[in-house]
Amino acid sequence: MIATAQRQIARAAGTVMAAFVLSNLVGLLRQVLVAQAFGTSPALDAFNVAQRLPDLLFNLVAGGALASAFIPTFTGLLTRDERPAAWRLASGVLSLVSAVLAAASLLAALAAPWLVRTVLAPAYDPAQLALAAHLLRLQLLAPTLFGLSGLVMGILNAHQHFLLPALAPTMLWVGMIFGLVALVPSLGIDGLAWGYVLGAALHLAVQLPGLAGLARTAGARYNPGVGLGDPLVRQVARLMGPRLVGVAAVQINFVVTTRLATYMLLGSVSALTYAWQIFTMPQVIIAQAVAIAALPAFSAMTARGDLPAMRASLADTLRGILFLALPATVGLFVLRGPIVAMLFERGDFTAASTRLVAVALAWYTLGLAGHSVVEIVSRAYYALHDTRTPVVIGTLAMALNIVFSLLLAPLFTRLSLPPHGGLALANTLATTLEMLALMAYMRRRLGGLDLARLWPGLARAALGAALMGGALALWLAFAAPYGAWVRGVGGVVIGGAVYAAAAAALRAPEVMLALGLLRKP
Repeated sequence: MIATAQRQIARAAGTVMAAFVLSNLVGLLRQVLVAQAFGTSPALDAFNVAQRLPDLLFNLVAGGALASAFIPTFTGLLTRDERPAAWRLASGVLSLVSAVLAAASLLAALAAPWLVRTVLAPAYDPAQLALAAHLLRLQLLAPTLFGLSGLVMGILNAHQHFLLPALAPTMLWVGMIFGLVALVPSLGIDGLAWGYVLGAALHLAVQLPGLAGLARTAGARYNPGVGLGDPLVRQVARLMGPRLVGVAAVQINFVVTTRLATYMLLGSVSALTYAWQIFTMPQVIIAQAVAIAALPAFSAMTARGDLPAMRASLADTLRGILFLALPATVGLFVLRGPIVAMLFERGDFTAASTRLVAVALAWYTLGLAGHSVVEIVSRAYYALHDTRTPVVIGTLAMALNIVFSLLLAPLFTRLSLPPHGGLALANTLATTLEMLALMAYMRRRLGGLDLARLWPGLARAALGAALMGGALALWLAFAAPYGAWVRGVGGVVIGGAVYAAAAAALRAPEVMLALGLLRKP
């Protein structure tokens, strides 16, 4: 049973990872075009400030909060073969999410100038405040579309359909690329905002064929009369409650970070945004892909009451993501300068922009393993229908993030370091503490963590990552006279080859699992 579950998670994660690799490549192209068109300019700063609120609305109502409550409940009904109840639940949640997001977006659009001036960017001058408010109103067309898409994503994942949902982020980037290529030349930064809205529509549209397939094969039906009067909808709403607090804490933290960055060097907001987007590429591929695949499997184990299988599967899953996260951390940290220059240093993105982004990226990267573990362990809590514990811990961690930001930014200034680097380091420290607390409480919840399955693979991964780091340091010393492309691409190839060779020589369990998946149909 344990081996079957782990193989199921591995296969599903492989599908999601492949789609996320495509998404990251397309997203990288989008970011290259953004950098070329806008660099770290005031206009892009205004766009990034405005984007905080649509992201907050989506994540509050239909992002992680909805997935953490809806998927375990919906999967439990499917596992017990209660399909009519499952589709009533999906209908009620769909109606609720659409109404809440549409109303919240409308209110935010009416209050846009006040929100930008008071909450998001009080340090901006009147012209930049007006631009940010205008861009905010345009982008507020997207959250309702993202909400519908998020629910469809949950439905498909619960049915072990992962490909179309995993392609949805690619469609967002496609919409933004269209805006950059076709609209920005005539509309300027407005073209990027309209591309974001188009991307939200494509994010939903790419998943609709999968939903139509479920209508034919699994009896999927929408019942518009279902709402909060349905007990299952109320159950999901109750489960969402604690998670909403946690998501709000994360999003408020991003708002605070953005607000603090508006007081720093010109371009600091955009530098943090670029660095975060580079940092999240490996985090999305490594952790989110596995977490998406693991949640339905964890939920099914919980529905069967099989906690021993849950312990073993969680340990194996953590070992797998750390096998990938540790070398990614070392590689991204050592190669941060060449990678940023290679990707973005052209057009309005100057060498000064590269230095701004590389500083933030260095401090964000140190938290990659912590972020990855939090993604997986949080899903285990959700599968156990415990949204309260990760929310309490996450909220405390985000409060610490704000405290660390207020302390570290002035400290970096006194040390003659760019202060926005302190904001990135604050995120890393808070997330690391969050990871440790989640693991400690999960050990109590499951009666242990089966760490004997984790340590041997972790030790091999750490040794392989250390060897890779040494090889990369030697490579950068040798390749110093050459350009960013030579140093960056060469470093990626050399680092990957050294780590793969070390993992194979050490017979890391993940290498053996990958070979087994390739050999067996």
